[in-house]
Amino acid sequence: MNKQDLQLRTKNFHVAIIKLCGDFPRNAAGFETAKQLIRSAGSVGANYRAACRGKSKADFIYKIEIVVEEADESLYWMEVAKEAVLVPADSDIDTLMKEANELVSIFNATDITAKKNRNE
Repeated sequence: MNKQDLQLRTKNFHVAIIKLCGDFPRNAAGFETAKQLIRSAGSVGANYRAACRGKSKADFIYKIEIVVEEADESLYWMEVAKEAVLVPADSDIDTLMKEANELVSIFNATDITAKKNRNE
């Protein structure tokens, strides 16, 4: 998977999260959880794009680590939303949780590889 594919994938993840959050209840729990989830999912794509424009290997690694954290945080908020029954039973949350897990794995592997190669 190349840089452009990952940029599109992370943007699509953010858009899908925005759509998912549109089905959250219109109450304090729904609004706050949606806000946190939308922000963390958006940060995945935004920080990956920033990492691709990194000024140095260290800058790239720093930003990729943020991507990993934000993808994992997105997963956390989806777990909370599911357990608190903030999403309808027919939602795509399980698919999105799988995608978040895959993104964590992809970017964690990227981080490990970048750290291994930073001194080359």
